[in-house]
Amino acid sequence: MMQDAAAAVAQRFDRFAREEAPGRSPLYEEWARGVAGDPAVQAVLARIPADHRQPPLVFAVTRMHGADERGYDGWAGWVQANADLVVAECGRRSIQTNEPLRCAALLPALSLVPGPIALLEVGASAGLCLYPDRYSYRYSGDEAALDPAGGASEVVLHAALRGRPELRMPEVVWRAGIDLSPLDAGDADDRRFLAALVWPGEEGRVERIEAALDVVAADPPLLVAGDATDDVLLKEVAAQAPADATLVVTTPGVLPHIPRAGRERLLAGIRSLDARWITVDPVGLHDTWTDRVASGFALALDGRPLARVDPLGGSVEWQPEAAASAV
Repeated sequence: MMQDAAAAVAQRFDRFAREEAPGRSPLYEEWARGVAGDPAVQAVLARIPADHRQPPLVFAVTRMHGADERGYDGWAGWVQANADLVVAECGRRSIQTNEPLRCAALLPALSLVPGPIALLEVGASAGLCLYPDRYSYRYSGDEAALDPAGGASEVVLHAALRGRPELRMPEVVWRAGIDLSPLDAGDADDRRFLAALVWPGEEGRVERIEAALDVVAADPPLLVAGDATDDVLLKEVAAQAPADATLVVTTPGVLPHIPRAGRERLLAGIRSLDARWITVDPVGLHDTWTDRVASGFALALDGRPLARVDPLGGSVEWQPEAAASAV
């Protein structure tokens, strides 16, 4: 059993080193390649449940707890010396990438929804994507700039933009999130974990996340621990939204992490609500699109694709013909 698990670790980290890390993080590429050829470290990681041993999660946990961030040998030695800690922490953690820059991709869709808005996010993590009205936006290409009503935010989101969507700041009057294990923006360990999920070499992300965490900690949202694929829980949380606000359910980046059966239950549950639905998904992930979509990731409102976007929000390619029929 453990031999099979170790072999699976070797294969997974080898694939990560070859297909996912190159061009994004040289350090993670080196570490993953090292794991793929190191039976001793494989044996440690094989003790972690299979759904909690993804390379980015393992690497984040080790960095969070002080692993050597230089070459592979130092990191591997730290892992072997702290094997029980690594196994326990990875077993209780999950990848919860909470990138506030995704709000730059969500904003064009939110701009089409009349306010006031009650915002409910599935897979909210610490809730950083529940505050699109508290961040500043700077879009290159069409040179669009927006700030909150009170002035420029400490969180400035920069994204490339092609096309000319009509952008406006949403009026968010209620915000809530559902997550299997919500993170607390005011908790030091949770903040360190979110920062550690940023891959080495991704400049500016840690600073942006930390600034957004300060925004959220100053005015925490309602965060509910639970499985949003449970139709009862989703309806219970949605029912708490103000009756005079438009309920908007968002699922930016979470659907690929939900097994197909649960994903189908969740989408059916969202459709059963009196709500608008905004998502950022790979175009082949599900069959709820109302129009034919191209490759890549799509921003959609109520299943109608509006733009091709970077999954973390770094770019938006607007499709005005689709947006015209999405209002």
